[in-house]
Amino acid sequence: MSEVKQLQEEGGDQETEQAQERRRSKTMSRKEMARDLRRRRLTGQVDPEEADLLKQMDDTRPRTRADCVNGPRPCMFVSCKHNLYLDVNPETGSIKLNFPDKEIWELEHTCALDVAEKGGITLEEVGEIMNLTRERIRQVETRGLMKLREATEAEPPVSARKP
Repeated sequence: MSEVKQLQEEGGDQETEQAQERRRSKTMSRKEMARDLRRRRLTGQVDPEEADLLKQMDDTRPRTRADCVNGPRPCMFVSCKHNLYLDVNPETGSIKLNFPDKEIWELEHTCALDVAEKGGITLEEVGEIMNLTRERIRQVETRGLMKLREATEAEPPVSARKP
């Protein structure tokens, strides 16, 4: 086999390995989750230990940023809107697992607020943290800046406000 063909095959293997390493996020619908919960309840698979654990977690859940800033990492409170492990669509209630191939304790960063405090990172680094492409991060950044610009233009100047 010629060296060129061998190098091409090795390069192709590396590309497929990289594609396999990065798994796309997975969305579960609210109906699917409700159906699964009903099925577990009907078959008696509700775990009392799980219910106790959920109650205990809710009691210890941080209520403000000040409560969690020095908390343990990785943050196990996936229901927090700043947690990077999953996203909940407020309109449909569906859940998107951002890292379907990893458990939460395997993530390097779990809180968007921690990443924001870090500051000064590139689009590639943000994309890696959030399991998105550099281009998608750029699009989200542009959209967010546009919303901020519109909000500040709609507000009256500080000098025109009444004290």
